[in-house]
Amino acid sequence: MSGSANTETGTGGGTDRGADGDPDPATAPGADSDPDPVPDPAREIAAGYAVSGDALDLGALLWDGACLSAAPVRIPLAMLNRHGLVAGATGTGKTKTLQLIAEQLSAHGVPVFLADIKGDVSGVSAPGEGGAAVDERAAQVGQEWRATGFPSEFYALGGIGPGIPLRATVTSFGPVLLAKVLGLNKTQEQSLGLIFHYADAKGLELVDLKDLRAVVAFLVSETGRAELKEIGGLSTATAGVILRSVTAFEQQGAGPFFGEPEFDTADLLRQAPDGRGLVSVLELAAVQDRPQLFSTFLMWLLADLFHDLPEVGDADRPRLVFFFDEAHLLFSDASKAFLESITRTVRLIRSKGVGIFFVTQSPTDVPAAVLGQLGSRVQHALRAFTPDDEKALRATVRTFPDSPYDLGEVLTGLGTGEAVVTVLSERGAPTPVAATRLRAPESLMGPVAPDVLEAAVRGSVLYGRYAEAVDRESAYEKLAADDEQRARDAADRDAVDAAVKGPEGDGGGPAKGREGDASLVEQVVGSGMFRSLARSMGTQLGREISRSLFGTARRRR
Repeated sequence: MSGSANTETGTGGGTDRGADGDPDPATAPGADSDPDPVPDPAREIAAGYAVSGDALDLGALLWDGACLSAAPVRIPLAMLNRHGLVAGATGTGKTKTLQLIAEQLSAHGVPVFLADIKGDVSGVSAPGEGGAAVDERAAQVGQEWRATGFPSEFYALGGIGPGIPLRATVTSFGPVLLAKVLGLNKTQEQSLGLIFHYADAKGLELVDLKDLRAVVAFLVSETGRAELKEIGGLSTATAGVILRSVTAFEQQGAGPFFGEPEFDTADLLRQAPDGRGLVSVLELAAVQDRPQLFSTFLMWLLADLFHDLPEVGDADRPRLVFFFDEAHLLFSDASKAFLESITRTVRLIRSKGVGIFFVTQSPTDVPAAVLGQLGSRVQHALRAFTPDDEKALRATVRTFPDSPYDLGEVLTGLGTGEAVVTVLSERGAPTPVAATRLRAPESLMGPVAPDVLEAAVRGSVLYGRYAEAVDRESAYEKLAADDEQRARDAADRDAVDAAVKGPEGDGGGPAKGREGDASLVEQVVGSGMFRSLARSMGTQLGREISRSLFGTARRRR
């Protein structure tokens, strides 16, 4: 792409000189070969975006109504794991900005994860369509535009909608995230944590929602009530709330999201055979009426990555860049503990080589503790039609470094595809605030045809691994088997009592000696209690569960 080389124009005072010490005519002020010189007041801003290593090209500097193609605005590739924010009102171009960043990351060999809320990001896999508007934008920002498609995989939560089914087990999802998505209060969340603790300890794998219902019902039954007595117990009222919440959740269509085969997040870290990073697109249009579910599910993906990836420190490029669309849904009505967990994850996952971009309408949607961790900011236009809008605008302006711009005026006057930008330079310092006209994506700015999408899904190497759901023995089946065994044991005891008493209560009993001893051993070994204990011990010996920041369970892979 044009602008990938280091641009020295406007990086300081003085004029570039040739080998003989005379001014270089190619860069001298007023030279015909320099049709877009950087005015003196904008030189300091332009200098902040001069990059010596690999970088992503966002666009060109806007100054005094002019677009300065000689002053590119860029993000150093090594800073993409320092996280970022893309914000702006509806219709200002946030989605196209995601697409622009994603395709350049892919070109540099960095895998990308995108959540496609509206169903219009699938076009990243197909070459874009040129035209007068694209040619004009490319000329303004100094871009050599080429129609290019990028290697992509398409996923769907539980297989609802087009995409490779993406599932998680209830056990690995964990009590914290599940309590968030079920809307439980603090007391109910603690009780849910106790239920998960019991299931983990007893080897009762919670694969799907029927497993969770079975364990909850067991723990408030006459048989199971004593199981939690020493660690607090589970009240019938709280169990009822949890069961009703799970049932309602399932009736809303959430059942297919939980089950096996569980998605291995390592599949997000792949490259295409040509060395470009794979763009993983999670198609959410079919479930966009359940925003809290998909936002929480994205948090599970991050928690899973956080646990599995080793520390890499400061690398020359990220392992993965994760775009978290509709971020305000994640933070809405979140508990203090949940927000603290998000903040810790954002802060610590950087050292694992993962960058996170939160995408939302206003920076004020993101808690200050999280916002302070976001090194790159791409702020599209904001509207100020109401007093609340005015208040949000003033709050947004305060989140930016000092600037020669009147940011309140600039932010309300930006056009579509324009943004105010500040990033981290190669030495980790914030760059000057730059009003920027953004480049045009080179992939298709819109969805691909449904048949094309379906062919891409079925042609994926992952389709055979995840397409068909598997329902193996788990908590529901184990508890049902235990109920049946208890019933058989009760019947056996009745039969033994009857045999001891004899046909008419004559006091007859079992045979004495070695045969009697063998009969007693057989009864003990064959009892349901013995088999249940043996199964629990065997499960514990072969099971390794630890829980991460969000209470997500880890499997030995």
